[in-house]
Amino acid sequence: MLIRIKRLHPEAHLPEYAHGPMEDAGMDIRSVESAILKPGVARTVATGLALEIPTGYEVQIRPRSGLALKHAITLPNAPATIDPGYRGELKVILLNLGNAPYEIHAGDRIAQIVVARYEAVEWEEGELAESVRGHGGFGSSGR
Repeated sequence: MLIRIKRLHPEAHLPEYAHGPMEDAGMDIRSVESAILKPGVARTVATGLALEIPTGYEVQIRPRSGLALKHAITLPNAPATIDPGYRGELKVILLNLGNAPYEIHAGDRIAQIVVARYEAVEWEEGELAESVRGHGGFGSSGR
């Protein structure tokens, strides 16, 4: 699949698979700016990229597991969705859950993206079919 991408900044890196598309679902995306992530404060970090996502697809932005484990850096809205109609700069909302500031440098891998298909739906209002679970909510299946 081809997705049109535009570098808005000369130092922007195209998303890339760490181990190739046969082994990785997500592609790493990098920052084009330096930033200090203060504990407990969400902020956007620019990638310098804009995308033209085909209709019927979305781009999901997800945390990098290494940043989460080693530095408690995550995305508060994970997975974030980039809709096919958006043409602005791809920015990532990062949140430092740790106790000390964390420094992002230009060129750092800050998140990963996954391209996913979605279906457009229409709602049909009416009675719902019975199911085994029924109205059973949180915890209804046991531990």
